[in-house]
Amino acid sequence: MRKSLKISIIIVNYNVKDFLLQCLRSIENSKFDGEIETIVVDNNSTDGSTEFLKPLFPNVSFIELEENLGFAKANNIGIKKASGKYALILNPDAILERDTLQIMSDYMESHPEVSCAGCKVLNPDGTFQLACRRGFPTPWASFSKLFGLQKLFPKTKLFASYNQTFRDENETYYIDAIMGAFMFCRREALLKVGGFDEDFFMYGEDLDLCYRLWQSGGKIAYVSETSIIHYKGESSKRSSIDQVKRFYEAMEIFAKKHYSRSSLFLAFIKLGIFLRSIIAKANKRKKEIIVILWDLISINLALIISSYYRFGSPFAFPDYAYPTVFVAVSLVLIFSMFSVGEYFETKPTIRRALFGLMVAFFILSSLTYYFKQFAFSRGVALATIGLTAISAAFIRAALALLEKTKGSQSDRRIAFIGVNDKTNKIIEALNDSGARNINIVGIIAAGDEKNVSSDYPIIGNAERLPQIIQARKIDEIIITDSELARKKFVKLAESASNFQTRFHIAEEYEELLASRIASEISGKTFDEPVLNIDKLRNRLLKRAVDIALSLTLLTVLLPISLVFFKNRIGDFIEILKGKRSFIGVYPIKEDVSKAGKPGLLGLAHISKPSSLSPKAIKKLNDYYRQNYSFSLDLDIVLKSLFRKKENGQIRS
Repeated sequence: MRKSLKISIIIVNYNVKDFLLQCLRSIENSKFDGEIETIVVDNNSTDGSTEFLKPLFPNVSFIELEENLGFAKANNIGIKKASGKYALILNPDAILERDTLQIMSDYMESHPEVSCAGCKVLNPDGTFQLACRRGFPTPWASFSKLFGLQKLFPKTKLFASYNQTFRDENETYYIDAIMGAFMFCRREALLKVGGFDEDFFMYGEDLDLCYRLWQSGGKIAYVSETSIIHYKGESSKRSSIDQVKRFYEAMEIFAKKHYSRSSLFLAFIKLGIFLRSIIAKANKRKKEIIVILWDLISINLALIISSYYRFGSPFAFPDYAYPTVFVAVSLVLIFSMFSVGEYFETKPTIRRALFGLMVAFFILSSLTYYFKQFAFSRGVALATIGLTAISAAFIRAALALLEKTKGSQSDRRIAFIGVNDKTNKIIEALNDSGARNINIVGIIAAGDEKNVSSDYPIIGNAERLPQIIQARKIDEIIITDSELARKKFVKLAESASNFQTRFHIAEEYEELLASRIASEISGKTFDEPVLNIDKLRNRLLKRAVDIALSLTLLTVLLPISLVFFKNRIGDFIEILKGKRSFIGVYPIKEDVSKAGKPGLLGLAHISKPSSLSPKAIKKLNDYYRQNYSFSLDLDIVLKSLFRKKENGQIRS
């Protein structure tokens, strides 16, 4: 390999400085007989990534953006700055094997027909990530993927053409597409096709780039001789981005761009994407859905049982009452539970459920005054709510007990490789995390140590890691030995892939890494707190008000709107479409939060926004998001009206 050969490594970072540190260290420890240029494009991180890492890596070029431009745009900025023959697009939550750069550059040098290549990508537990070599989403491949045929027949080429599960992951071959976490490309080929398509914000841009490279005459290759570890989705976890929504939006953009000639296929793919999106979201909320279905079944069964004991028949009401009474009590129950925040906001609780049922009884009792033909028995209504309360308390208590039992029965068995201060700090952080599901099994010697001073027993040597994992049933391995972490981390994880043991590196930056590892193992997450404006009941109420008011102004009150709000007609249409809101945030580029829509009025609008600094506007926007309520919106409207009146008096 000529010394003049140069690789430009481009990393887009967003709030993952702990993972980026590990990534940069793995680059620093790489064996490569050419020149390496590393460019980090920071997407306006708020975790102090660049401030912390710049002094540690003086040879790395950091580009700090003023807003989160997304994966595609940020990578294009890095590609334009790069000067190497090859450009490696690398995720910050990836760790290279020591020989990865050498193997990939050797392969590309001997295969000039290849425009871009990927390697074997592994999860932190050593298992294979299917997305690192894929087929293009043709109509049939998309159908098989979206409707589960690929999962049913993973070894059949006919059905598994998207994730290529019928092919051997330990062989090297040409492939349609590789994943954006690791793309080793000829820089000239990237520039020729214009880099990534910036219509993609996150997801899909790697697939699209491979498609365009293929269209330009280049080949895409999967190289199995080297591996990387990829801690999938870490940047997404630490942002307010809706990952499910972004993923399926990307699939739709790709289909429109490359298969637009088939309107039938586009309609079909949209249907499949919609169904998969619904399923994905439902799967994330399955506990809440189970509780809602239980409550609905309970209240209707309670109505039947109460009717039987009161009147001697389960369906004792007049014929015209059915199925109206069942629909009515179901809708009242859902509305009441939503109004008290029982569904989808936090874990289901007995206290909020009982409060919601009290609201439901009040509403049902009130309705009987307006619909006398349905005022059959207040005693039946009370008994129905009482029985439902017992059932609701039972399911919530059972789920809580099941979760507690499951947690106590599924302790995470942890072992450390290395005995040093870092080991002690992480053990201390794990103990301080308050998690009850942690069981530190012992220490695995990194070398020939036999008599090591430790509060935990030595359970073996790293050379026999698979056997130790199997015998001790270890779930997590934390490597604190720096030498072993640098030289053998990926190999160790791959060797234990049959046991799905998750690996962590903690060779430096002890405080942050200890906190992150403790959070991962104990089940805590980096999720941002739920803002008031993002709570489902508040979103539904706000949207309902926007729709009702905009429809009224565009229909019944259209003549008045044309006289007094002529310049706002377009805004009313935007509000009706859901792109804006009557009351909302003031949009500025310094505010990258996706929570809340731009409003015609808002806290910043009350004063002249031109007189406020961007920092002050962002604080007002953040306050509105965090403390949103319907009464706050009313306060904003009233203050805006009074402010206009005062200004008018001053001018007169």
